[in-house]
Amino acid sequence: MGTLRFSAVVLAAGSSTRMQGRHKLLLPLGDEPVIRRTVREVLTAGPAETVVVTGSHEAEVSAALAGLPVKLTFNPRHAEGQMTSVATGVAALTAPAEAIMICLGDMALLGAGDYRELAAAHAARPHGSITVPRRGGMRGNPVVLSKGLAGGLNLGCRKLIDDHPEEVYAYVPAHERFFVDLDTPEDYARLLAVA
Repeated sequence: MGTLRFSAVVLAAGSSTRMQGRHKLLLPLGDEPVIRRTVREVLTAGPAETVVVTGSHEAEVSAALAGLPVKLTFNPRHAEGQMTSVATGVAALTAPAEAIMICLGDMALLGAGDYRELAAAHAARPHGSITVPRRGGMRGNPVVLSKGLAGGLNLGCRKLIDDHPEEVYAYVPAHERFFVDLDTPEDYARLLAVA
């Protein structure tokens, strides 16, 4: 199979409750905020379309992405949980694509090559219609879903995965980047040390 045509949904609506008063997506990483770095790498991977779902700190997150070719969509129900942002993002997609990659805005160690690696893994999967990075019992992100499953995403990725284990292809990467997100000040300190 050739290159997978996928669209990307980047979740950037959370309130960073464990970051002790700071918004994790707006923290500096090098010369740019975490969310801009994440989205820039997603875009470089070549999706057909990229939707960024905003919520908490909508104005600041949107400003951090100024000039990037993304579609911003606000989730008015972001406080109800991540599944509402997944549904909002998927509903905003319009470009033809074979699959949807659901990305987290705080996974700043992932580079464009990692997103392409996961897309290629989905294209070459031996079974199922949901590709999930797994390693040592950990479930990572992003998650890639074949377009036909998009209707089930109103319940969120986790429920879709849990309810349809037979559809899940567990992709085992050779590195840890698919499992490193940013939730606490300690996570940020570790990220600064390696980024």
